[in-house]
Amino acid sequence: MPLNASIFKAYDIRGVVPTTINEDVAFALGKAFGAAAVAANEKTVAVGRDGRLSGPALATALMRGLTAGGVDVIDVGMVTTPMLYFAASTLCNSGIQVTGSHNPKDYNGFKMVMAGRAIYGDEIQALHQAMVADAAPAQDVKPHVTDGKVAQHDICASYTQRIVDDVKLARPMKIVIDSGNGIAGASAPAIFRALGCEVTELFSDVDGNFPNHHPDPSKPENLRDLINALTSTDAELGLAFDGDGDRLGIVTKDGHNIYPDRQMMLFARDVLSRVPGGTIVYDVKCSQRLAPEIAAAGGVPLMYKTGHSLIKAKMKEVNSPLGGEMSGHIFFKERWYGFDDGTYAGARLLEIVSRSADASALLNALPTSFSTPELNVPCKEGEPYAVVEALKKAVDFAAPAVLNSIDGVRVDWPDGFGLIRASNTTPVLVLRFEGHTEAALKRIESDMLALLHSVKPDARFSAPAH
Repeated sequence: MPLNASIFKAYDIRGVVPTTINEDVAFALGKAFGAAAVAANEKTVAVGRDGRLSGPALATALMRGLTAGGVDVIDVGMVTTPMLYFAASTLCNSGIQVTGSHNPKDYNGFKMVMAGRAIYGDEIQALHQAMVADAAPAQDVKPHVTDGKVAQHDICASYTQRIVDDVKLARPMKIVIDSGNGIAGASAPAIFRALGCEVTELFSDVDGNFPNHHPDPSKPENLRDLINALTSTDAELGLAFDGDGDRLGIVTKDGHNIYPDRQMMLFARDVLSRVPGGTIVYDVKCSQRLAPEIAAAGGVPLMYKTGHSLIKAKMKEVNSPLGGEMSGHIFFKERWYGFDDGTYAGARLLEIVSRSADASALLNALPTSFSTPELNVPCKEGEPYAVVEALKKAVDFAAPAVLNSIDGVRVDWPDGFGLIRASNTTPVLVLRFEGHTEAALKRIESDMLALLHSVKPDARFSAPAH
C-alpha cells in the first residue's frame, strides 16, 4: 500500500491526517501489529485515543486491523496515553494509543507497547515493512471466524484509585490545572480533587481544535493563562498537561516555570531517599546542574538520548527507579510502572511540596542557570539528520569543551552547554543553550549558532529568551 516513510519515527508513528495518516494506514498498522503480537504470544491488545477529531475513525480502523490480525482488543476509549499504558500494565501487556501528542491539530499517530515495553527503532521499521507487504485496504477485508473480538472497558476508576492509594499529601493544596483542551481535562482535575486538592480548572473541555492555546507545556507562551490564573486566585501552584497527558509543566505562584530538569532534581532526591545508589536516567536536553544534584543525593546520573521509548528502554536496562526528559516526560518506576505520566508525576510533585509550608519557595530554590527554552529550526523532511551528521564532522571546540554525540551534538563547557539535535517527531532541529552566568549563555549561544550556520546558513528560529 502507499505509505509515506516519514511517518515512521524513532519511537512512534505520526503524520498529518488524512495526507499521511488515514484509516487505511491505521488498519494496516493494526494487522501488522496484531501479527507481531501473535508471534510474541500476546493474545490481547488495549487501544485508546486522545481527544483529536480524527481519533474515533482511526481507532475504529486500527481495531478492525488488530482483530483481523487475530488478537482480541480491549477498547478503553478516549483516555490519556498514560491511562492506555496503565491498561497495558494491568489488563494485558500490549497496547496502542491513537494520539498526535503535542503536534498541531491536523496530526495524529500511534504510540505502541508490545509485551510490556514501548517499541521503537527497528521494531517500528519492521511494522513499516509488514504494512507495505500487506496491501489490502480496510474496506476490502471481510471478517472471518479467526478474527479477534473487541470488548469495551472503562479504565478511569481503577487508574484513579491506584494513584489515590499511592500518593498522600501532607496537607490540602489549592492548585490550578490547565489541560489546554487536551484529553487530560477529562480525568486529571477529578484525580487531584480525590487527592485532597482544591482545583481551579482551565480549558478542561476536550476539544481537538485546541481553541485556547496549544497543549504543549514545554513552550512558555502556552503557560500564560496558567500564570494569570495563579496571579488572580489564591492557588499556590499551577500544573499544565500536554495534548495526550503524558507530560507535565509546573508554574509557581510567582509565575516561574519550573522546567522538567529542575523537577527531576526534586524527584531524584525523593526517590533516592528510598532507593539509595539508584541510576537516574535523563535526556541530553537537561540542565548541566542535574547530574551533580543526583550524585549529591546518592544516585548515579546517566545521560541518554531523547525519546520516551528510548528512555524507558534504558531505564529497564539499568534497573532505574526514575527517568525524565526536558520535554516533560517523567518516568517513575519506584512505586509505579515505569511509564511517563503527567498526572502521576504531578501527584508525586504535590506529595513532596505539600510537606513544605511554601511550595513555590521550595521549587524556586532548586539550582538553576540562565537558559533558553527549546528552540526549533524548521527544516525539510529528513534534513535535520543530515545537518546533525555535518555538525559532528564540523565541530572543533578547544578544551575544556567536551563533545557528547549520543543524540545530536551536545558540547559541555565548565560554565554551561549547547545542544543541537534532530527532533524525532517533526522536521526540525532542536536547540538548547545554558550558561551558569548570562555572559556564559551568550557566549555559548553565539559559538553554537556559528557552528550551525557553518553547515546550514539559512537556519532561522524564534529569538532565544534569556
